[in-house]
Amino acid sequence: MADRELEYVDFDAECVAETGKAIGVYIDGAGELVWIPKSLVSATSEVQKKGDVGTLGIPQWLAEQKGLA
Repeated sequence: MADRELEYVDFDAECVAETGKAIGVYIDGAGELVWIPKSLVSATSEVQKKGDVGTLGIPQWLAEQKGLA
């Protein structure tokens, strides 16, 4: 997977929790806290750390795995 470009999807989100390797976000419409590995958050995402609110970009496959897409 590393050799092909990832397709990202964007969500409106608020980061309310953070560990060394993941962020816990509330995504509009999801209804529950979702944990996202920091290594998979898009570099252009507005939501990167606890307290951030805005657009969260994650790979399409992860959104599907988390039941968001």
